[in-house]
Amino acid sequence: MSKSSSSVSSSVGAGPGPKTWSIRFLVALLLIVAGIGWIAWYYTFVRPDPTAFPPVEGKPKAIADLGLWNYAIGFGAFMVGLALSAHPSTPFGRGRGVVIGMLGCFLAGLLWICTFYVFSDDLSALWVLNDLGQWNLVVGIAFMAVGFTFATRWE
Repeated sequence: MSKSSSSVSSSVGAGPGPKTWSIRFLVALLLIVAGIGWIAWYYTFVRPDPTAFPPVEGKPKAIADLGLWNYAIGFGAFMVGLALSAHPSTPFGRGRGVVIGMLGCFLAGLLWICTFYVFSDDLSALWVLNDLGQWNLVVGIAFMAVGFTFATRWE
């Protein structure tokens, strides 16, 4: 006897399958975009101009007074968003997404550290890297640490 058409279609995989847009993935994307946006906003509009004489204070003053903590906020949100995207309920947390996320984070960290070392004599031309100084090493290592969160999901 042959199976009915309804049982064949359900066994082929016509069901809903894994969701692409889970709440966790949307929160991860929001954190990634917010982190990048925070860093870009601080660097271009709020940061006091280091070349101005006399020194000009950034505005809004409450954000400008945070100084390097603005980079911690931005990179922290970005890294947490990447780490959240390593969960199996997100596209980066299953299948090839894990390998792409892992290798991407490892290479981004390596590139960040190598760029810092190659241009460490004069970082004035490199945005964001010129403000961070030795903290660039922490950013590169943070990328690699997020890469390890992806590596734990790799099967």
